[in-house]
Formats: sequence, C-alpha cells, structure tokens
Amino acid sequence: MNLASEWIARGVSKLRTSEPATAASEDPKPAPKAAPVRSTHERLKATLRRGAEVLPPRVLRRLMEDLQAASAEQVSEVEGGRRARDVIDWYASAAPEARQDLWLLICEQFGPDAERLQRARQHYDEADSEVERSQAEIALRRALTSARTRLLQRFAVPSGGMRFLLDLRAELLELPKSDRRFAALDAELEHLFSTWFDVAFLELQRLSWDSPASLLEKLIQYEAVHDIRSWTDLKNRLDSDRRCYGFFHPRLPGEPLIFVEVALVDDLSDSITPLLDENAATADISRASTAIFYSISNTQAGLRGVSFGDSLIKHVAQTLSAEFPRLRTFATLSPIPGFRSWLAKNGTPLLAKMSDKPRGELARALGLAPQATLDAAILLEAAEKAAQLPQQSPVRRALLWCAAHYLGKESHNGRPLDPVARFHLGNGARVERLNWGGDPSAKGARQSFGLMVNYLYDLKKIDKHRSLLAQGRLPVSRDIETLLKG
Repeated sequence: MNLASEWIARGVSKLRTSEPATAASEDPKPAPKAAPVRSTHERLKATLRRGAEVLPPRVLRRLMEDLQAASAEQVSEVEGGRRARDVIDWYASAAPEARQDLWLLICEQFGPDAERLQRARQHYDEADSEVERSQAEIALRRALTSARTRLLQRFAVPSGGMRFLLDLRAELLELPKSDRRFAALDAELEHLFSTWFDVAFLELQRLSWDSPASLLEKLIQYEAVHDIRSWTDLKNRLDSDRRCYGFFHPRLPGEPLIFVEVALVDDLSDSITPLLDENAATADISRASTAIFYSISNTQAGLRGVSFGDSLIKHVAQTLSAEFPRLRTFATLSPIPGFRSWLAKNGTPLLAKMSDKPRGELARALGLAPQATLDAAILLEAAEKAAQLPQQSPVRRALLWCAAHYLGKESHNGRPLDPVARFHLGNGARVERLNWGGDPSAKGARQSFGLMVNYLYDLKKIDKHRSLLAQGRLPVSRDIETLLKG
C-alpha cells in the first residue's frame, strides 16, 4: 500500500466513530466531564440552560416571580392565595422534572434569613434573665418563620389548595431517601400538616350504607388491609352489627383522612373469614361485649408522619361505649405484614436459641438429626402448607414461637419492627393473642403464613403500656409470655 492509500485508510478509520474500538486502535479520548450541578441562585442569573437542567433560566425567573408575588408580606392572605393559584395551575400541567425545579426554588430561595437567624440565636444564648430569654425566644421564633412558611400557607388558601399541598408532599415522599435536596420542604410541610390536621380540627363521622356514593367509593379505593371486592362486600361491612368511622378535615370535604372498620361481637375474633363472610348471619348487637377493629386505613400518603390513628381509636371507643354500654373489650384483629420476610432473614440465629426439647422435635419434623443446625430456609419450606399443619405440629409450634418473639421482643430504637405493631403499641395497646390460620388468603400466607394477632386496647392501661414502650419493653399478655418461654 502506498503512502496516499495509507493516509486515506487512517482518515476513514477515524470517521467510523460508531464502530467499537479494537485492541489495535488508538486509546479513545476520555469522556467529557458532566457539567456541575448549578444552584437555583446561579441558574436565575444565567442566560442559557445547561446539562440536565429542565427549565431554562427565563422560565425559572418567571416562576420565581410568581412565587414571590404569592408570598409577598404586603399583600393579604386572600390576594396571596389568588396569586398562588397561578402556580397551582402551572403545576397541574408541568412534567415531573419541571415540578422538581419548583421544589428547588422553594427550598433554596425561600428559607430563613441566615444572618437574622444567627443574631437571634446569639441573643437567646446570651440572655441573662428569664425575661430577656422570653423576649429572645420570641425573636428566634420569628427568625425561624421563613418566607417558605408564608408561601405554603398561601398555597392552602384557594379552593383545592390543601389537596395540592398533600399531593405535592406525596410526590416528595416517593423520591429515594438518598435524595436530600428537598428535605427542608418536606420537613416544613410535615410541620404545617401536624398543626393543620391536629385532632382538635378534625371531625369524627360515621360512614354507613346511606352515605353518599362518592364517599363509599372512597372506602373501596382506600381500603388498605382487606380489599373490598364488591358493593355487596362493602354493604356487609356497613351492616347493622358493624360500624365504620372516619376523621374528616373541613378543607377536604367528602375525603376521609383515616377510617376504621369495626365488628361488634361477643368475644375476641380469631379469624377474618367470618367477619368478611357476606352470607354470615347478622350478630345481635344487644349482646355484643367486644368491639373488633379489623381494618384501619390511612388515605393520604402526604400525611405520613402525622399521627391521628390513636385519637381515632379513642374517639371511636368512647362513641361505641356511649351507644353500647355492654361493650367491655376493645381489640384489633390485625395482620403481621413483616413476619415472613423478617423470619427469612433472621430465623436461623433465632432458631438456635430454642430450648433443647422443642428444637429436637422440630429437627425431627424437618427430617434432620436432633442436633443438626436449624436453617430458616428449611422451616419456611415446611411452612408453605401451614394451613394443613395439625395443632401439635412442631413446625406450627415453632412458627408461633417465632411470631411471638417477632412481636414481643424485636424492636429498633425501642420501636417494634412490625409496622402494624408499631402503630398499635405506640398507641398504648398490648400484644394479646396470636391466631393460627386467622387469614387464609394468599396475601395472609405471603405475609405471615396466615397468622393474625389481636392487639388489646385496655383503656385504663394505655398510659402504662406507653410507659413500658418508652423503656424499650414491648407490652404483651400472659399468653404471649407463655409462648415466648417455649
């Protein structure tokens, strides 16, 4: 090949950028570095969009002006709310990435005045008397009240504004926990919601078959524990021997924040099947002595961290006691959603703690030598047909022992591992009884091999149980203590 041919060949090979490089080719040039992420302060001063930025500077500046107009101190709440409506309307048609630019603006541009906050904190630290400290505290509180707070309050003013804020926070909560860019906005919304949705501003309403159809549809939509399969199923849950109550907020009419379904029976329920049986005979409520809370559903993802479930249960218990003086027992029939997954991860070391006799019986039932190491995977495999296990089965007894340990011993920072246990024990209940085969559905088998649990609300011991929990001790009944002893 002559020199001209070699020169042409080299030129052609350089143009073939889409072909993969070979061992004989020259080292590729390093990929250009990604453009550094700019703050909204930098982007507002810029002319052109850069990198992965969504909104161009011109649009970002216009959005910033709308936010400033809505949060302006000199305008009234009504006028601020009217201006906030413009942003809400823009948000409704904005892409998710563009919405995040709005969140960034709210986080970075509307925070507290850092210098004012520092001065207020210094004055508080240097206060020499209670009078000076009280005055300094007032100044510190005012310094902490940022333009962001005022802006979010203005968003709540127009019709649909509260719904907008709840949905916005629900979107925030869907982001990966590692994404901390919007932490300040999330924290401020949670703080405002804890005030706006305080139980003092909520109304307890009974929901019945005579409630508006739009409200009944909400029950079907939001039911989170036992799916409502049909209108007949719903009617059964609202029959004369049942009660359903929800908390409502005046700014969200026709929208329950949380609701509870109650069965009026004559003893602790050990299975969800008869409670959901559409053909079961209606109970004689004049003889009812027990109220079973068998489903509690939060409806607003944006209210995560704002707790009013304990208040709902107390209000419902008081309401039922007034209507049915014979009621003496208030308890739940609850799923154990975290049990199976926890046992799969932690079962092997737990099984090693079993006493010798039940451990040897379980080993033989699993086809192992009496002193063999018990692997949780083998136990889980044997438990696949849990519903068919006889009462004295070592596998069945082992699962009950493990479940009692999970609910009565396992905690993190003093809080139960299981989310449902965390809710009820945090509200002052105790772990009362485990029920084998309580939920024979596919969901029940997936979560807990069909096991369900009763949490008992002894209205005279709620504070005692909370005190135990604060000490890191999970309140349990004697039945659970007996199971734990093996």
